[in-house]
Formats: sequence, structure tokens, C-alpha cells
Amino acid sequence: MNDIKVGLIGFGNIGAGVVKLLQDNADVIRGKVGTGIVLKRIADLDITSDRGVTVDPDCLTTDVNAIFDDPEISVVIELIGGYEPAKSFVLKAIEKGKHIVTANKALLALHGAEIYAAAAKHNVEVQFEASVGGGIPVLTAIKSNMAANRFGSVFGIMNGTCNYILTRMTQEGADFGDVLTAAQELGYAEPDPTFDVEGIDTAHKLAVLVSLCFGTRIDFNDIHTEGISGISGLDVKFAQDFGYRIKLLAIGKLSNGQVEARVHPTMIPLHNPLADVNGVFNAIRLTGDFVGPVMFYGRGAGQNPTASAIVGDLMGLSRSMMVCAGRRIAPLGFLDDRITTLPVKPMAEIVSKYMLRFSALDKPGVLASIAGALGSNGISIESMMQTSHQAGDETPVPIVIMTHEAREGAVQAALKEIDGFDFICEKTSFIRIEDNLE
Repeated sequence: MNDIKVGLIGFGNIGAGVVKLLQDNADVIRGKVGTGIVLKRIADLDITSDRGVTVDPDCLTTDVNAIFDDPEISVVIELIGGYEPAKSFVLKAIEKGKHIVTANKALLALHGAEIYAAAAKHNVEVQFEASVGGGIPVLTAIKSNMAANRFGSVFGIMNGTCNYILTRMTQEGADFGDVLTAAQELGYAEPDPTFDVEGIDTAHKLAVLVSLCFGTRIDFNDIHTEGISGISGLDVKFAQDFGYRIKLLAIGKLSNGQVEARVHPTMIPLHNPLADVNGVFNAIRLTGDFVGPVMFYGRGAGQNPTASAIVGDLMGLSRSMMVCAGRRIAPLGFLDDRITTLPVKPMAEIVSKYMLRFSALDKPGVLASIAGALGSNGISIESMMQTSHQAGDETPVPIVIMTHEAREGAVQAALKEIDGFDFICEKTSFIRIEDNLE
């Protein structure tokens, strides 16, 4: 069979990694696929900068239509990221009958349904393994190896920037701001880190995972999203004292016909494997009804891991094309007419344990007032910790309370009441706890 011809849109860091992998491992790829995979066109606004790889100048173009209009190109890789013009480019390539490989989780999280519908109409595939977890092959496993399972939950540490920051805060007692600056200097964080540290990047990935695991469309705006910018060194210390570690966790659950989809700092028991995922590494834990709990671990970003996933998708498409299989697998693994729209459980109805950290003046009746407000809202106390100070010192002291399981709405109502007390010196910090990650 003739070589599979591919067009690449976006010749940045990841695009250069794809070129390098296709060049360096061409023999390996041919030996496993049975034909070569050749980049015929690379489109980018900048085709003069050195990317550290050598390509034929005739392959480079600033006109993306050179890819769309080339009948020999059967697969288009989209690596420009963001919403537009990525969405328009992907839809145009699909309209031209070309298969799609992308790493663009933001695009899929917000516009996946439209893209998948277009792919079905034109009988082409959309592959996006690199969109979640970099080189970790979790999406392929969900759609193929574990496809017979009903999934009950998916939990993930899916942002290396946040995990690096929280790891250093835990291991060194460092402050959030100092570690963020260091992460930017090392290239682990963007100059504008908002998408990472405020949880948006993780929520994009959770949207993809929830759709794959539960066969449901999900509105990205329905995913409750919090970041780590409000986590202090005190929170990290008290969490450790209680036997937990704080991670930015993506949580997806399916129960009683409702989906939980939320991203927020979460306390994980030290004995759980997710608690030991440190630095820039990612981990995703799934639970299927037959396979049980399975955890995937590895580098969730970077040039080489991401290129590995992209070329893996290319190889899978090439194998299908060689046997004229057409659209072998739907993007979400489910047949198109079996995708549903399950309701998302409101955050106020979520049930969790909580660590509450109050900053209060040390006065008679403080603990009684706090306990009374919690109790009147149906929240029971599991344990408590208070930092001592010298008598007569007016400096606020931290009071930390661990609750039993409680409804989020009740906790929010209690904290609103407590934060109005005159002895409370700053807004109360609270972190949700996940003891059962099955």
C-alpha cells in the first residue's frame, strides 16, 4: 500500500515532536503498521523559525488550504490549540473527508458534540488520545480494552503545573506564590498561568473523560471548577497532620442517573496511590464494574509524551485505512445514537467530608458558637485541632475542624453564618475530602 499522507496544522513545540518521532522511528512505525506515515504538508504562520528538526522546505506552507485541498492527504493533525480558528479548521478538514487527530482538549470540551456529529456525517474518525494525560493511553483503554465495562467513577490528577506547585508546597513548606514563580522560570507554568492554576485546563480534560466513561454530553459550564490559588501553607500542613495530602483532583461519578463533574483541591488519604503522584506527573484512576479499579500514571504533558500519543492515533487510523475499515470507532466509543444527556448533580447536593480552617480571636465561647452553627445546619464534627498561643495575645489563631459527611449546601450555609461572627478574622477556608476513591 502507498504511504499514508498527513497534513499538520501547527508547527510549535508539539508539532516539532511529532515530526521528530515520525522521522526517528520511521522503521518502527512501518514495521508495525505495514506502510509509511509521511507528513506531506505542515502549515503554520511562522515557517522560518528553527524547531530543532529538519524538514523539506517544500513541505512548509503558510496557507492552511494547501492541506484541505490536497486529495492525497487523508489525515489532518490539529495542534494550534484553543477554540478558533482550530474549530473552523477541524470542521473544514472533516468536510473534505479527512480524518482528524488532535490534542485540543479545550476545543473538544466546548465543541466536541458539533465536531463528532460532523465526523459521523462525513464518515471519518476523530482521534484525541493526546488531549488527556499527554502520553498516558487512558482514552484508548476506555474505548477499546475496557469498553465492555460500565464505569462508576473517574478521578484524576491531570495538570502538571498544579501538581508540581502542590508537591513543593507539601515537601518544602513553600508558599504558593513563590513556587508558581519558580514553575514559570522552569517552564512548567505559562506566563499567564490562569488556565492551569484555576483548574480550567483540568476541567477541559474532565469533560472529555466524563463523556467517554458515561456516554453523556456535558455542558462545560456545568463542571464546578476551582483552582489552587487559594491554598495556603497552613492548609497543606493541617492536611498532613490529619493524614491527608492536597491535590487538584478532577472527579467524575455516575450514580442514580446523575453525573458528578467537579474540579477542586481535594484531600486524599496518604495511603491512596494518588497521594504519591508528585511533581509534573499525572495519574487517572477509573473504576469499572468488571475490571475494578485501574490507575494510569505518567507524564501528562511535554513534547515527547504528547507526540507519542498523537503518532499512536495516526498509526491506529492508518491500520483502519489499510483494510478500508472506514469509521471503525465512534469518537466517544458509544454508537452515536446511544449518547445521552444525563443531568449533572448540583454542587449544593454533593456529599463530602470537609476540613474547615477558621481564623478566630481566642475568646470564650468561640468554639461553642462555631459548633452551634455547624450543628444547626446538620453538620457533625469528627475531630478538631487548635494552635495554642500566649495568653493575652490578640493575634488570630487557626481552628481546624474535620467534619463527618455533609451536604455541600449545608456547609456553605454554615460558613456564611460563621463568617459573620465578630471573632472571625478572615474568610473561612474549606477543602473537600475524598476518603473513598473507588
